Amino acid sequence: MSDFPALARAATDSIRSLFPETPLQRNDHLSARYGAEVWLKREDLSPVRSYKLRGAFNAMRKARDRQPGQGHFVCASAGNHAQGVAFACRHFGVNGTIFMPVTTPQQKIDKTRTFGGDNVRIELTGDYFDQTLAAARTYCNIWDAHFLSPFDDPDVIEGQSSVGVEILDQLGRPPDLVILPVGGGGLASGVTGYLREVAPKTAFRFVEPLGGASLTAALREGRPTRLPRVNSFVDGAAVAQIGETNFARLSWVPREDVLLAPEDRICVTMLEMLNVEGIVLEPAGALAVDVLPELADVIRGRTVVCVTSGGNFDFERLPEVKERAQRYAGLKKYFILRMPQRPGALREFLNLLGPDDDITRFEYLKKSARNFGSVLIGIETRDAGGFRQFTDRMDAAGLAFRDITSDEALAEFLI
Repeated sequence: MSDFPALARAATDSIRSLFPETPLQRNDHLSARYGAEVWLKREDLSPVRSYKLRGAFNAMRKARDRQPGQGHFVCASAGNHAQGVAFACRHFGVNGTIFMPVTTPQQKIDKTRTFGGDNVRIELTGDYFDQTLAAARTYCNIWDAHFLSPFDDPDVIEGQSSVGVEILDQLGRPPDLVILPVGGGGLASGVTGYLREVAPKTAFRFVEPLGGASLTAALREGRPTRLPRVNSFVDGAAVAQIGETNFARLSWVPREDVLLAPEDRICVTMLEMLNVEGIVLEPAGALAVDVLPELADVIRGRTVVCVTSGGNFDFERLPEVKERAQRYAGLKKYFILRMPQRPGALREFLNLLGPDDDITRFEYLKKSARNFGSVLIGIETRDAGGFRQFTDRMDAAGLAFRDITSDEALAEFLI
């Protein structure tokens, strides 16, 4: 056995000076649905509503142990890592400079200031994160400050491993399966690094957003590989490239144990957890729960722990989440129609709608003196199967139309 379990235990003990262990809760709703014991490790209930505080605190603690005079820490982040660093700076009474993209929502800026108080200064620079990161590293070199990586750092990984220590302590026995979200790999490499040594019979599944599958890419190529494009909707896990240190500790993972979660499906899970359980999860925080239907046969009769990694959800995004969930469930679609420009044409179209169909958007995209005009129309329904009948009626009526619901580029432009 390596010294990692001892380091993980030391990190956990140190974190107790900052906040108590987050709850490990048996979820009766999910347990009944899947015929399993489903437990949620509620990292969304930490002081900063994510697990990121653990890694930031541990890395700061160990840096100060090595250099007691180090009193200035720097990070680049637009989200949970920034808030964790700010909280830790105030705890240790050190200065923090947090670089955030200019495009960071004001709500996240305000929360970071609240957690850090007078110990933290926020620098808004760069439109994109890569620009922000470069500015932070340059600043560190000039001012001899200590840079705190969000995931690619052994001390950060040790801090995140405390989640695994707590799971085992709270459950009182090794779980059969632990489901972990993956972004940069800090949480996954920390928890598996601990549990693989002290609970070797525990299995793992890993979940990435479909539009940010950096672990999948690394396993396929045999090394960390930068994704050409990342869907930023799951902002807590949408990472273009997994960390070098993290992948070195996750290269053993079988590719079939990494599951991909479509962004729109995650929204269905978020709404269900909110409406049924009253649990507010950010998109990354819902990843582990989202894949339970895919694992239904695997988990039946077993003890499963899902790590809900964060709950920093801005409710201004709720309409977007609802929209995405409806589209994934097939209850809302968008069409572009070629509508005849003559009296009575609109009435004829309306007669094609079913009794449960509701028009949510109607907009002429191009209307002129021509015989036909292009119309964008959004329709909600109660039964996804009704859309097949609706499109059949449009075909029979000779209407030219295009379903753009799944056309991401076009939908983002028009919807």
